[in-house]
Amino acid sequence: MAFFLSYSFIGSRGFYYWVYYKPGQQEMEGESGTSVDEVAKQLEKQALEDKEKEDDDEDGDGDGDGAAGKKKKKKKKKKGPKVQTDPPSVPICDLYPSGVFPKGQECEYPSTQDGRTAAWRTTSEEKKALDQASEEIWNDFREAAEAHRQVRKYVMSWIKPGMTMIEICEKLEDCSRKLIKENGLNAGLAFPTGCSLNNCAAHYTPNAGDPTVLQYDDICKIDFGTHISGRIIDCAFTVTFNPKYDTLLKAVKDATNTGIKCAGIDVRLCDVGEAIQEVMESYEVEIDGKTYQVKPIRNLNGHSIGPYRIHAGKTVPIVKGGEATRMEEGEVYAIETFGSTGKGVVHDDMECSHYMKNFDVGHVPIRLPRAKHLLNVINENFGTLAFCRRWLDRLGESKYLMALKNLCDLGIVDPYPPLCDIKGSYTAQFEHTILLRPTCKEVVSRGDDY
Repeated sequence: MAFFLSYSFIGSRGFYYWVYYKPGQQEMEGESGTSVDEVAKQLEKQALEDKEKEDDDEDGDGDGDGAAGKKKKKKKKKKGPKVQTDPPSVPICDLYPSGVFPKGQECEYPSTQDGRTAAWRTTSEEKKALDQASEEIWNDFREAAEAHRQVRKYVMSWIKPGMTMIEICEKLEDCSRKLIKENGLNAGLAFPTGCSLNNCAAHYTPNAGDPTVLQYDDICKIDFGTHISGRIIDCAFTVTFNPKYDTLLKAVKDATNTGIKCAGIDVRLCDVGEAIQEVMESYEVEIDGKTYQVKPIRNLNGHSIGPYRIHAGKTVPIVKGGEATRMEEGEVYAIETFGSTGKGVVHDDMECSHYMKNFDVGHVPIRLPRAKHLLNVINENFGTLAFCRRWLDRLGESKYLMALKNLCDLGIVDPYPPLCDIKGSYTAQFEHTILLRPTCKEVVSRGDDY
C-alpha cells in the first residue's frame, strides 16, 4: 500500500487546490522538468475554464456547451416594438401590445343655444369617472379605427384605373381582415366594402362575375367598416383621378366636418342637418363645362351605431326639417354626407349585393331546408352585421339565391340594393364615426387624410 504526500494552496480566484504525490514523485518530476508550480497553474487554468462553462450554461438555460449557451443568450436579447410591414399585415393588437390604442380627435362640445359653454365637462370629476368606466368600450372603437386608418392608407397607395371592382374590394378586405385580426364575431369586417361609382351613391359592391373596371373619369365612394366586439367603425371617403371633381369632394368633406362640429350631447338632430345643408349648397362645381349647385342627397342620412348594429335607430339628416330628437351622452354616431350634381334623391337600382339580418326579428318558421342552412351560416358568421354574396361564396356556399330570397320574403333578412341618383350625375361621400363621451366628443376615425 503506497503512501501519498499532499500540498495545498489558494488559487488566484480564491479556490483551494490539493496536489498529491507518491514518495519520490516530486523528485522524479523535477528531473523530467515538471514542477509543482506548473501543475498548480494547469489545475487553476482548468478550474477557470470549468467556471466559465458553468456561467455560459446558466445564460443558455443549461442546454448545450458553452458556445451554444452564448448563442442562446444572444437570442434572448429584448426585441423592439413591432412595426407595420409593407404591405400591412401585422394586426393592430400586436402593434400596441399594451392594449391601449391611439385616440381620435378630441373636441370640446359646442356651446348650448343660450350661449353656455360645455368646457366644464372636461374638468368635471363625475364626468371623468363616467368616461373612465367606459374606457374598454372606447378602446375597442380605437383599435377598429386604427385598423381602418391603416387599411385606407394602403388602399390609396395602389388603387388606380384599370383595376376591376372585385380586385379592389378583395384586396382591401384581405388587408382589413389581417389588421383587425378577424376572429369570428369577436373581430372582423363590419359590412361589405362599398365602392359605388358615379351616380350610384351607396350600397354597391360587386357580386361574383361582375366585370366592372374602375375608369379614370369615375368617382368612387369607398365605404368599409371594421369592428372589435361589435363596436363598429363606419367611415368612408371618395376616390377620384380626374381633378375636375375636386370642388365636389371639397364641398362634401366640408359638409361632413360641419356636421361633426355641430354634433354633441343635447344637440337636436334637425339642427345638424340644417347646418350640413347650408354648407353643402354654398358650393358650385363646374364639370365638363357645365355648372351645378351641389345638392345634399336628402334621403340618405347619418345614423346612430349600436353593438353589432350599424343603424341603431336614430338618423342624422343632411337637410333641414328632420326630427327634433336630441343626441345623448354615451351614444355613437356615423356622421356622413352625400353631395350630388343630380336631383339630390336616390332610388333602388341594379342588382342587390348587400344583405343584413333583421335585428328585431323573432322566431320565424322556415320550411325550406336550404333556407334553414343558410340562416345558420349567417348567424354563425355575421350575426346581425351586414354581409354580401361574395362573402357567402368565400365560405363555400353555392346555389343559395333561392334560399336567400326566401329569408328576405320572410322578413328575417333585409336586402339593401344599390342607391342611385339620375344617370349622368356624380355623387361624393365622406363619413366619420364619433363618440359622445361624457367629457368630450371624439372623432375616433379621424386621420391625417381626412
